[in-house]
This record gives sequence, C-alpha cells and structure tokens, in this order.
Amino acid sequence: MRDNIELTNSGHLFALGVDNRRPFLPGEVVLIGAGPGDVELLTVRAYKLIQEADCVVYDRLVSDDVMALVSDNAECIYVGKQSSNHALPQEDINKLLIEKAQEGYKVARLKGGDSFIFGRGGEEVQVLLDAGVYCRVVPGITAASACTTYSGIPLTHRDYVHGCTFVTGHLKNDLLDLPWNALAREDHTLVVYMGIKTAGALSKALMDHQLPAKTPVALISNGTSLQHRSYKTTLADLPTFIEANSIKAPTLIVIGKVVNALDVSKRAPVKGEIKQILGAWEQNRFEPVQRFAI
Repeated sequence: MRDNIELTNSGHLFALGVDNRRPFLPGEVVLIGAGPGDVELLTVRAYKLIQEADCVVYDRLVSDDVMALVSDNAECIYVGKQSSNHALPQEDINKLLIEKAQEGYKVARLKGGDSFIFGRGGEEVQVLLDAGVYCRVVPGITAASACTTYSGIPLTHRDYVHGCTFVTGHLKNDLLDLPWNALAREDHTLVVYMGIKTAGALSKALMDHQLPAKTPVALISNGTSLQHRSYKTTLADLPTFIEANSIKAPTLIVIGKVVNALDVSKRAPVKGEIKQILGAWEQNRFEPVQRFAI
C-alpha cells in the first residue's frame, strides 16, 4: 500500500527527502515553483535546475525575468492557462511531460508560486509516477505569503487572528462550493486565489454566514512584480470595488482583521532628498550570478 512505503529509502521515482538533492537526471521532470513574480524570490535550487534544464514547460504566471535564466539551448514550451483559454489542455500537458522525459530531456516544469498550492502539481506528479518517470518538486514562495508581505499584511498576528486558510475561488459544477461555516470567522485570515470573477458570490456567502459586512479586505494585483498594486475595501463593498477599479486577474483577495494590523503609511522623518537604495533591480535588468557558494 502507498501509505506503507519507507519514506527515507532512496531509489524511488519521486525524490524523497535528501534525494531532492540528487543531480538533474536525463529523463527526469522537475516541478519548480517559480514564485510570485520577483525573480529574486527564487530559491537557489530552483535557479540551478532552471539553468540545467534542456526543456522548459512553463505557465502564464512565470515572469519574464525568471524565463531569462533559462539556457539559450533549451527548448521552451508555453502551456499557460487563463479562464476558458488554455494554450494546452491539462491532459495534453501531462502527455507532453511524459514524452519529453522519455526522449531523455531534463525537463523543468515551471509554475508560478508553488506547484503544490493550487498549481495542479499533485495531479502532474501522479501522472508522471504512473508512467514510470523520475520526478521531484522544488517548492516556491506562494502568492499568499509573498504578495501580502510586499503589501505590509501579516497573514497571522496573535492580537488579531488564530489561523489562516487558503482557498480557490474557482467554480466547481457552476458553484462556489466552500465550507462557509468554517471560513466565516473573525479570528481567522482567509486568502482567496483566483477569486476575482466569483468575488460577488464569495462576499454574499461569507456575510450570509455571519461574517460582518465591515470586515477588511485587501486586493493585491500582480503581486511582487513591477506592477504590484494593493487596494483595501470591505467585505460588503468588495464586488462593486472590483468593478469600479477595473481590477483584473491575477489578483489575490485577503479577508480579515490582519489587513489593517500594521500602519504602513508611516514615513521616515528625514528632510531633503533620500537616495533610493532598495529595489535597484527595478531599474536594472536582473543579472544572475555565475556561481553560488553553497
């Protein structure tokens, strides 16, 4: 049975534990979390494996700066998805990964954020294992963590909340089917991925389950990129606010008291011109270092 395998043994198709440090194998598929957009948030391992790959299969939310790290000799295949507009259906993506691995390529499957958080990484890994393909997963910084941090919003704060939940706003069978009683809590932070189109149903359902209409809500668009934008509204005003401000995907929705936990409007009491020393990568294209000291 799958539950009874010894997780520390080497030799599995899926790289478990220290096997994740093995060399990039010809015929292996590595699912790499490319993070939320800012290339400097990549992990060291992600950076190294991206440069080693000779075939890169990438999604829509993988930033141009991340793709600039790919070898000039690598084959790059775009399989991005938007609502009702898929460059390649998921079943075909699965087949493509298997075919490229069986041809002996070192395949980097690049996904925005983290592959195992609303990234369909679990589905792809199981398909690869069933086909006898070596694979592993390199974690990435998920949008919920990075985007809120860049917006000055702590997901947890002991003075305000006791937990945090991530959900997706995608419809299932034309319904937003979520455990509303568990989510409509004032002592909790709720983060909604892919929820712009269903924000009206989300807002109504939470209020119907007694979450106050005045509950703070943040919307974070294009998080950590040069187009990063943060907005604040309330649960009751969420649908009209999105429409009035023409907010589009990709946008993260954060609901709860932590939205207003920090006063990030404070400025340094310094007179005169302040030399900008942070965010230099915004002015200069990212140049990857040649070698990491590990």
